[in-house]
Amino acid sequence: MFEEGQLYSPVSRDEDGAVQVHLAENHPGFSDPDYRRRRNAIAEVALQHRPGDPVPTIEYSEDEHRVWQVVSAELEERHHEHASAEYLAAKERLGLPRDRVPQLAEVTARLQPLTGFRYVCAPGLVGLREFYGSLADREFHSTQYLRHPSRPLYTPEPDIIHEVLGHANQLASPRFAALTHAAGEAVRRLGTDEAVQLVADVFWFTLEFGVIREDGEPKAYGAGILSSSGELDEFARMEIRPLDLADMGTLNYDITAYQPVLFAAESLDHLDDVVGTFFSRVDDDSAAELHARGLAGQRAGV
Repeated sequence: MFEEGQLYSPVSRDEDGAVQVHLAENHPGFSDPDYRRRRNAIAEVALQHRPGDPVPTIEYSEDEHRVWQVVSAELEERHHEHASAEYLAAKERLGLPRDRVPQLAEVTARLQPLTGFRYVCAPGLVGLREFYGSLADREFHSTQYLRHPSRPLYTPEPDIIHEVLGHANQLASPRFAALTHAAGEAVRRLGTDEAVQLVADVFWFTLEFGVIREDGEPKAYGAGILSSSGELDEFARMEIRPLDLADMGTLNYDITAYQPVLFAAESLDHLDDVVGTFFSRVDDDSAAELHARGLAGQRAGV
């Protein structure tokens, strides 16, 4: 399991009302005052946004567009080699620009006619219940900032490249969108925080870091793999286990390193049968049983 709050730099307001994004000391932008001011400004735009209002436009700089261009080009080559056929078809249908950072409103305009999902802005961390619950309304919370330009192929936290190049392309698939929607509906009906965390952990090992076998070869469909050139280079060499809900729901993982353990579906139908059925049926009691079974398996070394 993993505490999702660690995925994002915390955002706060000072006593004078100024917005501060608190970057870790090992963050590539920690010692760059211009980058920190930019992060603060983008976070403040999101904090000022009110539900129902148009998603605010961010005037991206040439440097920010250049980061998007570099990452898009790097991922394009790797996607053709490593991405699942379902993801590649969805990516082609969505047709995101490669030469500039798209506005979230533009992403919604392209995506909503395909699967009904729309994008809304977030300053950083969104709580588990709010984030996953909004998926039940086909609403996806996304950051709007970009990673530091000194390391365009690396980010210690999800930025708009991950949220859009990873998730929006994925959400353009009706099948992946249906699974994402089902995860949101699951969280909406769950009462315990432990059950919500279990759903989030299964989501992590599927829609974030999922693998599917095509012609006997592992192909990526998870947004976390597909938005990272490093993960795409490494994932096929990791330990790849069969889908196991109890294992996925209790396995410890570290987002600061490449994922050493992944789980593979044998087909899209297999993914729907296992994960889709879980999302559609899970309740507090069955989640507790799965969690207990997973912990017992880990203690037994299974």
